[in-house]
Amino acid sequence: MNAVLVLLVGCAILIAGYVFYGSWLAKQWGVDDSRVTPAHEMEDGMDYVPAKAPVLMGHHFSSIAGAGPINGPIQAAVFGWVPVVLWVLIGGIFFGAVHDYGALFASIRHKGQSIGEVVAANIGERAKKLFIIFSYLTLILVVAAFASIVAGTFNGFTADGAYNEANASVAMISILFIVMAVLFGFFVYRKGAPLSVATVVGVIALVACLVIGLKFHPIYLSAKTWMWIIGVYILIASVAPVWILLQPRDYLSSFLLYGMMIIAVVGVIGAGVMGQNLSMEIPAFTGWKDQMTSLGYIFPALFVTIACGAISGFHSLVGSGTTAKQLDHERDAKPIAYGGMLIECALALISLCAVGFIWSEYAAGDIRVPTQVFATGLSRMVACIPGLEATQSTISALLVLAVSAFCLTSLDTATRLARYMFQEFWLKPGETYKDVTGFKAVLCNPYVATGITVVLGIGLGMSGYGIIWPLFGAANQLLAALALLAVAAWLGNIGRNNKMFLFPMAFMLVVTLTSLVFTVQAQLADLSKAGAPIRLVIAVILFVLALVLAWEGIQTLFGKKKAAK
Repeated sequence: MNAVLVLLVGCAILIAGYVFYGSWLAKQWGVDDSRVTPAHEMEDGMDYVPAKAPVLMGHHFSSIAGAGPINGPIQAAVFGWVPVVLWVLIGGIFFGAVHDYGALFASIRHKGQSIGEVVAANIGERAKKLFIIFSYLTLILVVAAFASIVAGTFNGFTADGAYNEANASVAMISILFIVMAVLFGFFVYRKGAPLSVATVVGVIALVACLVIGLKFHPIYLSAKTWMWIIGVYILIASVAPVWILLQPRDYLSSFLLYGMMIIAVVGVIGAGVMGQNLSMEIPAFTGWKDQMTSLGYIFPALFVTIACGAISGFHSLVGSGTTAKQLDHERDAKPIAYGGMLIECALALISLCAVGFIWSEYAAGDIRVPTQVFATGLSRMVACIPGLEATQSTISALLVLAVSAFCLTSLDTATRLARYMFQEFWLKPGETYKDVTGFKAVLCNPYVATGITVVLGIGLGMSGYGIIWPLFGAANQLLAALALLAVAAWLGNIGRNNKMFLFPMAFMLVVTLTSLVFTVQAQLADLSKAGAPIRLVIAVILFVLALVLAWEGIQTLFGKKKAAK
């Protein structure tokens, strides 16, 4: 299949989904732009701070993107390009974008609180406690993994003890970028600088950070040292007012991702025009079971592996955690949540084109790390364009840098989200941490809640999160199923159409349960493997949790219908 055709037709379908299906959803749910959003109603200068739509889109997109829509499609390409394209397009429009949009909309109608509070108000307090425990533990795993990944990309030494200049450059650029973001936030939010002017200056400064960091990088520290520094950073960043760092940094970071996507599109189309990539080498369909790696059967592996490029439970935590507290108008929810998810789908299609361009090397096992596949494939495409032959190494390095930067962006967002979850666990519906006394007041204090989260996340990252990381895919998709269930229950309770949630919810629940059953079977088959007993116990717990929450949610959904009849 022609890669240019896959990309252009795929993007056209995604745009049509946004225009028609996204608009239909807004009417069905009763999106009302005249309503005051929590960002204004509960503005506190720390978490609840209204943000202009482009700025908030930058935060939301930077937080949900990262390497997810790159890794998943590349790994799932072993099943063929047809299953990947179908799941990205169908899943993105009818599953993921509905999930993201619904979670954000439900949150802004619940005072900007998380999906956990939506569960409490519409399913029950016990279900809320279970959901928050599960979400919090998932976020701790994300913090551990992302902190370890970032520390690895900052590590100033190679395995043999030599200086690693490439990693030192990434570290230096990231430090400069944080300083620039703080200055951006100060001038825009405290000095009233026009956003348009500040954006132009900020993008120029972003390029300057890249140039300076590549040329000047005197800081060489070990990965362990960076883990400690990252722990201090996320401790500060996740309790700092969002206008100081989170909003401006994520907004400016989004331009890195937009630039990466522009380079990718130029590469795909340029290679196609030059006749270098008229047909992707990936087979249309390779069979029902993966024969190249260890993914297993296409069901459920395809739907667990491609998460961020189709549907990801982590998105519901971002939308209902930080984005909902900054939404300026209800009309902004559609482009930010529904549109942001579809942009991720486009990135997933680009990733598929990248692995298709170097498929022979990928299939042979010569290049398997998804980020390297992405950077190598796209940089080679760009090098096919006359006059750009010598840019391959530079573009490859920039693409890797852009992907690495988003791990740090998602890291402190995940820490802030975990802090919200920890606080909400101890609160009753409608309460804030300022309303409680005694030990709850201590535990709900933002600094205490953040400190506990950072200690757990960094501690797990240092001690080895890899043992339980293989379960993250199933846990993430279980989170998506539960978020769909919560929003469906709320819409049903207020008398709005929730039918668009029912099939995606049921499908993702079956996917998760099937994946967990396969995991239990695999761990039982070889309990002597390192980490197998731990994975077995966690998989069983997740399975039971899914059944309990699904049963309570289904009782709410169909019980209400019967009562109405």
